[in-house]
Parts: sequence; structure tokens; C-alpha cells
Amino acid sequence: MEHRAKRSLGQNFLVDANICRKIVAALEIDASSSVLEIGPGKGAISGHILDASPASYLAIEKDTDLARELRLSHPHADVRAMDALEFPWESLDDPALRIAGNLPYNVGSRLIWDIVSRTTKYERAVFMVQYEVAQRLTAAPGSKTYGALGVWVQSFSIPRLLFKVPPTVFRPQPKVDSAVVVLFPQKLDKRPRDPEALSGLLRLCFQQRRKQLGNILKSQLNDALTAWLEEQGIGLKLRPEALTPVQLQELSTRIVTDCEAL
Repeated sequence: MEHRAKRSLGQNFLVDANICRKIVAALEIDASSSVLEIGPGKGAISGHILDASPASYLAIEKDTDLARELRLSHPHADVRAMDALEFPWESLDDPALRIAGNLPYNVGSRLIWDIVSRTTKYERAVFMVQYEVAQRLTAAPGSKTYGALGVWVQSFSIPRLLFKVPPTVFRPQPKVDSAVVVLFPQKLDKRPRDPEALSGLLRLCFQQRRKQLGNILKSQLNDALTAWLEEQGIGLKLRPEALTPVQLQELSTRIVTDCEAL
């Protein structure tokens, strides 16, 4: 398929068949699986997915030219020409669903943020992302790459970095390495009780990540919250990256509870 990559859409087309096969293998597709592919582009992964004979296949492609070409090359596929950022992820209702995609660098983090938090109805998601993003998604507390994105994604899913991918497998070649990650949905009882409160706390904390919690939470601190922090073993001199996703979830809920009690 002749198609010039559009920089505005962050297009870097995957051209290595071996990498495509590894991505599809990680999806573990069987006859009962449904597959949703984000940004199929020229269909490098799509063909391998369809060769695995899933029960259904849906592709979301923002580039209308590529969406049309994909319909022509795979006439039985369901192809929607739309922006994945506008897809109603809450509408997904298939626990056997696999989600896949070579995500554009410019929207990959935002897409993953939305997908994991807005649906639990998928079996796994396998994404190609910038290597730096993969590190942030899977970072442990205390590490340099641990931040708001990792806390959020790990609160709603279980991410794993599968393998690193060099720039040479893309056309045009990006200037950075990529990586493939797999995400499994977090159990319902381990997901945040108040996602909005968690999002607000992460924004507050990690925009000031070099400050101590006592300074960051100065306006929220009261006797009850201070006592709770002490009970949890969370010192006011700690920095945000020292707290686990669960601790940050509980802290966000506690702050909201204290505010509602006033």
C-alpha cells in the first residue's frame, strides 16, 4: 500500500513481519476472542490478527485513506474511520476482548490512560509505545521513571514490558526506541474507588514531585489526616514517588472524605 506517512498523525509504519507476529502471539487469540485494533495503518498487524481467525475484528483508523484501503484489502473486517481518542471505551462489554495497537507517540499515553480507566471489559491489551513510555507504565515506586502515568495505569491494570523494539523496523524510522507492553485489567476490588480524586492528587503531587508531602498537602492537612498518615507509615518528609499506587489511591480517598466531613 503506497501511503506517505503523515507527521500530524504520528505515523510510523511497522514493516517487520517478525515483530508483527510477536505482537499477535502476545494477544493469544483463539476462536472465542474478539479483537479491537487501534491505528492499523497499512495493516501490518491486521493481517496476522485475521489469520488467527478471531470471532470478530474491529479496527479504528483516524486516517480516512488508510481506513478505506483496509476495507478493500480485508472486506470482512469492521473498519471505522475515527479518532481512537473519541471512541466510547465504556461501551465495551466483552471479557474475551483483546486490544492491540502500534500507538502514535503523540497520543499513546493519553489513549492508555483512557482505556484502562474507562473499561474493565477486555482480556488483555498489547501496545507498541515509545520505550520511555513503556518504562513509565511499568515503573516501580522510587524509580526515576515512576510518576503519575505509572500510578494511574497500575491502579487500573497490571502492565508488563514484553520486549524492546529498534527504530529500524519502522518506516519512516523514529529517533527513539519503542517497546511492546501487555496490560491485564486489574480486579474490580483493587481499582480506585474515586478515580477523579486519584487523578487530582496525582496532578497535585507529580507536578511538584521534588517537594515533600508535607509541603504539597499543606492546604489539606488537618489533625485527622496527619494522624491517618502516621498510622499508614507515610511520613510528611517523603516525596510522592516513594508512595505505592495503593497508598496514593487511599490518600486521595482520605482527602476527599475529610473534605466532605467539613
